[in-house]
Amino acid sequence: NKNNVTEFIFQGLTQDNTLAKVCFTFFLVFYATIILGNLLIIITIKTGQQLDSPMYFFLSYLSFLDISYSTVTAPKLIYDLLAEKKTIPFAGCIAQLFGVHFFGCTEIFILTAMAYDRYTAICKPLHYTNIMNKRVCGWLVAASWVGGCVHSLVQTLLTIQLPFCGPNEVDHYFCDVHPLLKLACTDTYVVGVIVVANSGLISLSSFVVLVVSYVIILVSLRTHSSKGCLKALSTCTSHVAVVLLFFGPCIFIYMRPSTTFSADKMVSVCYTILTPMLNPLIYTLRNEDMKKAMKKLW
Repeated sequence: NKNNVTEFIFQGLTQDNTLAKVCFTFFLVFYATIILGNLLIIITIKTGQQLDSPMYFFLSYLSFLDISYSTVTAPKLIYDLLAEKKTIPFAGCIAQLFGVHFFGCTEIFILTAMAYDRYTAICKPLHYTNIMNKRVCGWLVAASWVGGCVHSLVQTLLTIQLPFCGPNEVDHYFCDVHPLLKLACTDTYVVGVIVVANSGLISLSSFVVLVVSYVIILVSLRTHSSKGCLKALSTCTSHVAVVLLFFGPCIFIYMRPSTTFSADKMVSVCYTILTPMLNPLIYTLRNEDMKKAMKKLW
């Protein structure tokens, strides 16, 4: 396929210079918070002897994914807010596309594994240590990485085989499938359907599994003591908040045909920057064990 495009130009979040400077300040603070907050969680879990349960094992990987996921898009966004020309090489664009879907999909699977861990701990407490042993946890994490890689390879290969002969202005602040499909010099209907079947169904099916698991957990909590019930509710509430913040925007973006809306860029900010920034706050402010471990670390 003929490809005359060697670079893409981002339209960015805003064309207003004053607003761009304000956004630059905010997103720089947000990105610093993402790095520091999630690093603090990782260090706390690795050094905290009381945080050796599977839940914190998965949480450390979630924090690592949040750092990686936001790093794929945030530095370029921050730089482009003050740049006159927001360009990215074709190869860089494809690499960014791969990274966004790789880390994003892996995070979806890790969140699903965390929900399974909570379901097992609350609904099958007597068998919990046998079911969620270190080997099973390791396999769940490995499967999440492999699943994210396979998903991302499909998205990337679908995009890279399309011909791009101009124009090369991407109506977004990072390279994603839907904005790139608009620039392809061919009919992208079939590719768009595959994208929905791939990204959209993964997001939706994982979200349904998570919702069902938490409904089962809430029903089973009726038989627990009030103290145990409150502790379990506190943990599950944190997970549910993260799930809603992450899956809501993802489903809005990817569970539809290959069309773009003006709100897409702001919705994408939710799952590429805001959710990775809020995760450390959600998991520390509502978790007594994490707060005690952090105090001990300090």
